Amino acid sequence: MPGNRAPGTSAFPKVGRDARPKVRLGVSADLPAVAAIQQACPEAARWPVEDYLDQEFLVAIVGNSIAGFLVCRTVAPGEKEILNLAVAHGFRRHGVARALLNRALEAFRGAVFLEVRESNRTAQEFYNAMHFEAVSRRPNYYDSPPDAAIVMKFHSC
Repeated sequence: MPGNRAPGTSAFPKVGRDARPKVRLGVSADLPAVAAIQQACPEAARWPVEDYLDQEFLVAIVGNSIAGFLVCRTVAPGEKEILNLAVAHGFRRHGVARALLNRALEAFRGAVFLEVRESNRTAQEFYNAMHFEAVSRRPNYYDSPPDAAIVMKFHSC
């Protein structure tokens, strides 16, 4: 199935900048492609992908391929947490992360939190552009390699 090919393989499609991602709910058939993206992205959290089916699980499709995914959960009324967001290398800077995040935020009213590696400046800049603000720092939050986490918050009315 084309959507389940791992990023970086010869069958991975070349996509023009004008390809617009389509975001939909993730299903169990998406898990192999999501696992491949997660494995290929060292900055992504390493959750068991089967657990994503129990959360709000979104995938972005470009052409016939899964280009990225986002997993979040509601932790309390008016509070959501982004658990993982990753985009396959061949689809970065094509609006995939923005489409996923916009879909996750579009109908939600309240505070949305996430943690990002302190060393991941690119992700922090992206979240800042999406109107998240750094609210705290958690030393020694990540392993392999060790890193602090920057807690970021988005609030919609």
